[in-house]
Amino acid sequence: MSDFRQPGLPGWRRLGGVTDEDSRYEAVRSRDARFDGAFFFAVETTGIYCRPSCPAVTPRRHNVRFFPTAAAAQGSGFRACRRCRPDAVPGSAEWNVRADVVGRAMRMIADGVVDREGVAGLAARLGYSARQVQRQLTAELGAGPVALARAQRAHAARVLLQTTCLPVTEIAFASGFASVRQFNDTVRAVYATTPSGLRASAPRGGRTAARAGTPSAGIPLRLAHRGPYQAGPVFDLLQREAVPGVEEVSGTPGTRTYRRTLRLPYGTGIAAVGERPHTGSGAHPGGWLDARVHLTDLRDLTTAVQRLRRLFDLDADPYAVDGRLGADVRLAPLVAARPGLRSPGAADPDELAVRALVGRDEAAELVRRCGKRLDAPCGTLTHLFPEPGVLAGAEPDGTLGALAAALADGTVRLGPGADRDAAEDALTTVPGLDERTVAAIRTRALGDPDVAPPGPDTPDSWRPWRSYALNHLRAAGELE
Repeated sequence: MSDFRQPGLPGWRRLGGVTDEDSRYEAVRSRDARFDGAFFFAVETTGIYCRPSCPAVTPRRHNVRFFPTAAAAQGSGFRACRRCRPDAVPGSAEWNVRADVVGRAMRMIADGVVDREGVAGLAARLGYSARQVQRQLTAELGAGPVALARAQRAHAARVLLQTTCLPVTEIAFASGFASVRQFNDTVRAVYATTPSGLRASAPRGGRTAARAGTPSAGIPLRLAHRGPYQAGPVFDLLQREAVPGVEEVSGTPGTRTYRRTLRLPYGTGIAAVGERPHTGSGAHPGGWLDARVHLTDLRDLTTAVQRLRRLFDLDADPYAVDGRLGADVRLAPLVAARPGLRSPGAADPDELAVRALVGRDEAAELVRRCGKRLDAPCGTLTHLFPEPGVLAGAEPDGTLGALAAALADGTVRLGPGADRDAAEDALTTVPGLDERTVAAIRTRALGDPDVAPPGPDTPDSWRPWRSYALNHLRAAGELE
C-alpha cells in the first residue's frame, strides 16, 4: 500500500504525461478536456486564464503562459474566462495519489482548513512551520495556501451568486470571506466584474435555478468529473451499504438518487446526488453529477462539496488509471467493459472506519441508539451517524470501543490530508482490528488509490492503481 510518485519533474509538469510547454500548447490547441484541472493557460494580450478545453479561438503560442493552479494564474493578474469557467474544472487527480506535504496540504485546503483555522492551523496539522508550508506550496504550485484558499472562496462565491437568490452580503460570509470589502475586491480581481454583474451573467439555466436556490430549497450544483464515469457501480455500492436514518437510495438503476446526512464544521447538511447514465466518452470527455445540498450554515458549502467529491471519486484521472490497467492481460477486457470505473471514498472518514468494522446492520443499530437526531428530519433521513466520542462512551469494550476511542482522542487521524502510512500504523495498534478492515479503511476513508489487501493477487504492474484494479474484479464478479 504505497503512495506512488514518479521521480523527476514537479507534480504539475508530470500530470497526464504533459511534461513540457509545447505539449501543453498542443493540448490547448486540440481543446483536450482530459487535461482540464491538470494545468491552466493564460493569454497575455487579453489578461484571461482558461482551461485547456476552452472553446475560444486558440491564442498564438508566444502570447500563452501556463500555470499549475488557478490561484497561480490569479496571482499573476489574470482573470477567469467567462466562457469556459476554469474555476469549475475537476480538481487535480494528483492530490488523490500523493501523500507528501503538498498533496496533504491541498486536500486540507480543499476541505476548508485554511478558511477555518488559517495557515497556522494548516501548518500545525501537517507538522511543519507556516513558512515551510508557504515555501513548498509556492515552489511547486505557484501559489501559497492563502492564495489557494482565496481561489476556492471565489469559486464558492460564484456558485452561490449564480445558483441562489441569497443577498450578496450573506453570500460574502458564506463563501468564507472575512468582510464584504474583501469579497468585492476578490470577485473583481478574479472575474473582472462586480458580484451583481457576476450574478447577472449567469446562464439562463443558472438564473432559473437561482429562483429556486433558497436555504429551504437547497443549493443546486453540478459536480464535474474528468473523462468517462461509471455511475452504476458507485450507486450499486452505496445502495448495498446504505444505513437507514443516515442514507437512502431511491429510484431505478440509471436514474437513482443518493441522499445522506452530513456533519459539517459549522452545522449539518443533507445532500442529494443523482445518477446519470455512463458519461464522458466520445469527442467531448467529461461531465457531471447533479446534486443539491441543504445546509443549516452556508459556510459549510465548500466542505460539503469536497466531501461529496471524495465519496464519488470525482477528481480521479480515468485516463491514467485505464491506461495502466488496460495494459494488463487479465484486466484489459474488464477496463474495456467499464471505462472510467471509480474507487468510491467516504463522506465522513471516521464514520466509514466504524462501518467497515461493524457492517451495515450493526451500524444501523448504532444510529438508532447513539445517533444525533436532526433538528429538521427530511423523510427517512433522521439522524447523523454517532461521533466517535459518543460511541466510545456507549460502547467502551471490545474492538469497536477501542477504535472509537482512538478516533476520538486523535490516536487515529483519518481526516483530509491525514498521513496514510501513519494512520495505518495507528490502526494496526487497535486491538482486534484485522488487516482486511485496515485495508478497507485505507482505501475508502483515506482515499488511497493503491491498496493491496490481504488475499487477492495484486501484481506491481497494477500500481499505483491497485484499488481500482480490485474494483474491476469485483464489478466482474471475480472478487467479493
